[in-house]
Amino acid sequence: MRSLFVAILFLSCAAKAAAVAVVPTPPQLSAKAYFLMDADSGAVLAEHNADLPLPPASLAKMMTAYVLASEIESGRIDAEDQVPVSRNAWSQNPVFAGSSLMWIEPGKPVTVGQLERGIVVASGNDATVAIAEHVAGSEAAFADMMNAHAEALGMHNSHFENSHGLPAEGQVVTARDLALLAQGMIQKYPEHYALYKLRDFTYNDIRQYNRNTLLREDPSVDGIKTGYTSEAGYGLAASAERDGMRLISVVMGTRSPATRKNESRSLLNYGFRFFETVSLLQADEAMAEPRVWKGVADQVRVGVQSPLVLTIPRGRKDEIQSELALEEDLVAPLAAGDALGTVRLLLEGEVLHEGPVVALEAVEPAGFFARLWDSVLMWFSKLFKV
Repeated sequence: MRSLFVAILFLSCAAKAAAVAVVPTPPQLSAKAYFLMDADSGAVLAEHNADLPLPPASLAKMMTAYVLASEIESGRIDAEDQVPVSRNAWSQNPVFAGSSLMWIEPGKPVTVGQLERGIVVASGNDATVAIAEHVAGSEAAFADMMNAHAEALGMHNSHFENSHGLPAEGQVVTARDLALLAQGMIQKYPEHYALYKLRDFTYNDIRQYNRNTLLREDPSVDGIKTGYTSEAGYGLAASAERDGMRLISVVMGTRSPATRKNESRSLLNYGFRFFETVSLLQADEAMAEPRVWKGVADQVRVGVQSPLVLTIPRGRKDEIQSELALEEDLVAPLAAGDALGTVRLLLEGEVLHEGPVVALEAVEPAGFFARLWDSVLMWFSKLFKV
């Protein structure tokens, strides 16, 4: 591909005189693994052992809730459906001894919607089993569904054996994978994600409080999930939104509830303090209108098909440069969506993004004599091109 032109656009010349924004290294946390990403751009802002497989504890319930949301939104089950409680799902099952429970009982009415809150807010292990049996017929079959969804989300280093996260051989997750799961829930099922900000839930006359204490201390935090077993340590997946920017943090393997909370706060504050997420290119907005040969129109609008959102060091948006390189000879017919070149966005010479630009509209071929005349003009254009 040869360049018809390269346009370097300085969004602001005044930025040259501005003080250089310094982004410090991320905080070093007291945790086995941690991860911080922007929910919209997917930019990774901090990580440590992000792909280390670790026991999930109750963080596995994030996937249980994700599968449940998918089933409700697909119409295969309804939030008002009554769910029978088996002895396996009964809160008195010895498997659940000493663990978090919703306190469901065989013969006592409970709906899918109540169980969803019992999973998300009360972290009920009994509630996850009831949902697993209701959705898939058995815990094993539900675990297969969890793993299928994990694969679809790109959670390639995680594997689920049960719906609640209690220790099981081969059951592991990674901090990065949990962030991808959280991102999927936020983007695909926002109404279900909204349950994560509930601070308490009452069932069977028992009021239980959300263990994510950041919800009460930071109004920007609206999720997500805590977890603990002696094997896994204390973990917390959190998300917060400030001024339109949403971050997702995952902290795994800390020594106490206070530590997981404080370390999560440190990660989130770091991300919001030193970065911002900005919209740089709008879908269907013309970046250029180059010449088209042999078409009913002499020009075509060129741009990107999807909006481009990037996470950058805070305060440096005006320093971003844009380079647009188009094919030299654009000849009709052109269809809307045809790739016609590339755009690059750079900050201090570092490429932030490189991707295709496309025709934003179709250009039909001109008639015979018009195409013949353009052929002559193209010949002369190439003949005299330096």
